[in-house]
Amino acid sequence: MAPATKEKQPAKPARKTKISSVIDLLGRKEGASLEEMIEATSWQKHTVRAALTGLKQKGYGIERVLVEGVSRYSITETSNDGAAK
Repeated sequence: MAPATKEKQPAKPARKTKISSVIDLLGRKEGASLEEMIEATSWQKHTVRAALTGLKQKGYGIERVLVEGVSRYSITETSNDGAAK
């Protein structure tokens, strides 16, 4: 009698979190403004800033540039594991 084989279930897509939305916004060529991150997450300003600090502590390089009077944030080079180079 042949052993029963388990059929592999298709992998479930990763759950989209608010912090992953922020990372996606920061990964764009133009980066993201504070207002864009607030709109995407429904967080308050201080929460978005705390999230940026948390990403820095996790090894992400966060760059801020002033474009037409508006601060825009972006992720600088990162390695494959998400940590900054």
